[in-house]
Amino acid sequence: MTAATPDAPLWQPSPERIEAAAVTRFQSWAASRFGAPAEGGYAALHRWSVDELDTFWQAVAEWFDIRFSTPYESVLGDRTMPGAAWFPGATLNYAEHALRTAEDPARADTPALLYVDETHTQVPISWADLRRQVGALAAELRALGVTPGDRVSGYLPNIPQAVVAFLATAAVGGVWTSCAPDFGARSVLDRFQQIEPVVLFTVDGYRYGGKEHDRTETVAELRRELPTLRAVVHIPLLGTDAPEGALAWAALTSADTEPVFEQVPFGHPLWVLYSSGTTGLPKAIVQSQGGILLEHFKQLGLHCDLGPEDRFFWYTSTGWMMWNFLVSGLLTGTTVVLYDGSPGYPDVSAQWRIAEQTGATLYGTSAAYVMACRKAGIHPGRDFDLSRVQCVATTGSPLPPDGFRWLHDEVAEDLWIASVSGGTDVCSCFAGAVPTLPVHIGELQAPCLGTDLQSWDPSGKPLTGEVGELVVTNPLPSMPIRFWNDPDGSRYHDSYFDMYPGVWRHGDWVTITDHGSVIIHGRSDSTLNRQGVRMGSADIYEAVERLPEIRESLVIGIEEPDGGYWMPLFVHLTEGATLDDDLRGAIKATIRENLSPRHVPDEIIEVPAIPHTLTGKRIEVPVKRLLQGTELAKAVNPGSVDNLDLLHFYAELAANRRR
Repeated sequence: MTAATPDAPLWQPSPERIEAAAVTRFQSWAASRFGAPAEGGYAALHRWSVDELDTFWQAVAEWFDIRFSTPYESVLGDRTMPGAAWFPGATLNYAEHALRTAEDPARADTPALLYVDETHTQVPISWADLRRQVGALAAELRALGVTPGDRVSGYLPNIPQAVVAFLATAAVGGVWTSCAPDFGARSVLDRFQQIEPVVLFTVDGYRYGGKEHDRTETVAELRRELPTLRAVVHIPLLGTDAPEGALAWAALTSADTEPVFEQVPFGHPLWVLYSSGTTGLPKAIVQSQGGILLEHFKQLGLHCDLGPEDRFFWYTSTGWMMWNFLVSGLLTGTTVVLYDGSPGYPDVSAQWRIAEQTGATLYGTSAAYVMACRKAGIHPGRDFDLSRVQCVATTGSPLPPDGFRWLHDEVAEDLWIASVSGGTDVCSCFAGAVPTLPVHIGELQAPCLGTDLQSWDPSGKPLTGEVGELVVTNPLPSMPIRFWNDPDGSRYHDSYFDMYPGVWRHGDWVTITDHGSVIIHGRSDSTLNRQGVRMGSADIYEAVERLPEIRESLVIGIEEPDGGYWMPLFVHLTEGATLDDDLRGAIKATIRENLSPRHVPDEIIEVPAIPHTLTGKRIEVPVKRLLQGTELAKAVNPGSVDNLDLLHFYAELAANRRR
């Protein structure tokens, strides 16, 4: 396929691929069984899925053969947001579905998990062994007194033991929560102290970037500061013995015990995820066993088109919702690839090498990694056998147009590129992958099934072809059932429903195109609004970071008391580059010519690095608050940022401007 023209798609699925896609078969089946439209393709199916919301989710439950141990009274008992009540009366268990493939004798000895570390050695864990370990550990958790609703925490990297611990927790009806071991003690405690866990699974350390990182002191601090713990389970990743009072992982998982799956209500908590928590304590977001089960079946089985023949690799850590999403690949009988290590070790090609070695069919990564590969000038399609990779998916931030072009040119021309967008808040996607639709440069293919995604102006008027607030006007099963320690629901309400009562406002700027695709422009609370022309920060980054001298950038727009508007651009330069008049001129010309003359920055300021949240997102809103004069202690939660020292630069800059 040749490069796309501005109006032509970059990629178009073949008729054979469309016919073979699970979403095509689902549509045909739903047409005969539930009256879904047989014609009109994905657009017609999507319209039906939001117009007939109850029927659509009933169809999803039947298509994926959800095992309800007691039947549901209705699909949607109450559709009010927040507070929608899904499948009242039903009971089930997430872990039972995740391990269902092990019941098939033909699949029991095939890999459920493929574990890879920085040595790039593969360790397979079969479906039968995964089920056995979960059964053994679930029985031990019950023996420790863990009952439905108790919280179980993991301070773990992306290793098979984390999957076993999570599934065993779900099997007993416990509530799972996890942090990656690169989180410091304060960051972990800001999360875990809110939910008061009774069990802590932990490693003695982890390996990253070719080095071992000992975490024994951090673990000791967690044990001291979490008084609700009844047990600590030691996983010797670095080979140390269990400390005094801790239980050994091997002793808890060696038995051959058939798992017992606690049947819990559809809305029973499955896990707690955390927002990036840039101000105050992180939001402790609670999602349900049934809600996640249905949403992930839909997302992975229909949108990602995953099945038993696939291998699913997404670069993530246990501190990011994408880990939970990755593990749910087990629901579709897919082999899940777990990689524990640096995304760029021993070199920037590391993730492509893992995709090759594991035979990944769907490989997910961050937009930032794709752009780093582009900037490094690597050639994955030439240097690695990626013939099994059918789809490369990206999230974390919008994939810039140059990222689409690079993947098409340097990985494969016949490559399904799925830029997806959703959030920790729903542990899923609002828009993104559709295997039967074309891919246009810079665009997400379409809103997801069951998701009435719209772009609204401030008065709540829907927009097409214009930038507006990303809203979802109907409930989704994986929306939070609540926030932890939010008894009156006020924090939950204020997070999503304050601007448009009864309608989820996500906090992103979005455009719905006239052909139904979606463009994400960045966070609406840090969007640049100059002289009435709104632009997302992602648009600035995409343009500026094409320049070889710019490693990363951060742009902030500040409404000033006198009615003025100050828009500085902070740049982190590549080694050897100098911010001189020539480079300043090149940056301004790039923005002026590619975006808008109104969005040429007032100042371009060199910084030693760009601050991020612990999940890798650029910190825009706290920097904006600092520049507006907010004290550092009130502008940001120190435990939520990767390098607090970087923020002092912005605080000092604000102080100097006020003088």
